[in-house]
Amino acid sequence: MPRSSSGADQGRRGEVLRMLKAAPAPLPITEIADRLGVHTNTVRFHLDRLLESGQVERALPAHRTAGRPPQLFRAVRGMDPAGPRHYRVLAEVLADTLGAEPEPQARAVEAGRAWGRRYGGAPDPAGRTHVQRLVALLDDLGFAPEQAGRPPRIELRSCPFLELAADRPQIVCPVHLGLMQGAMDAWGAAETVDRLDPFVTADVCVAHLTGGEA
Repeated sequence: MPRSSSGADQGRRGEVLRMLKAAPAPLPITEIADRLGVHTNTVRFHLDRLLESGQVERALPAHRTAGRPPQLFRAVRGMDPAGPRHYRVLAEVLADTLGAEPEPQARAVEAGRAWGRRYGGAPDPAGRTHVQRLVALLDDLGFAPEQAGRPPRIELRSCPFLELAADRPQIVCPVHLGLMQGAMDAWGAAETVDRLDPFVTADVCVAHLTGGEA
């Protein structure tokens, strides 16, 4: 079966990158094109993408010559930044580790509080209330929060750890509770998040606020 155009592009791009990695010195576009038997514009296109991804960099010629020097390229040594990621596996390992601790829910809350404290300390140039800052933080993290009225609460309509939270709510949800509590602590807020009710409905978790003007 013939490769799709995107698959062919990725294959050719890989060939360009492998050639640069194997080369003892930086190569010009014309030499790369000659070795691969393709047009220089094709090589230039793939080099642009590799430059954008940080896998290739421009290099200066070892010796200056008269006239315009050729554009030289070499591979950047290091792991492939475009390689696959399996963060869920890491999250599962960490959740299982917390689950094996004595008083796992308390440890999960404290882990979340430490996470939340990392977002504290810096002044808020927008002059928002602490609850508004919390809503913005949760939005940045992918929880799709909505502040609701009485009793004061924040409705979370998305979960960036949905599958893991469904499998291990006794660990993941306390981490989220601790995150919110830690952020409010770091900001010196009078309000706090008293509790987090997961999956109140199929599409909403609810964080309940207490204290201050909540």
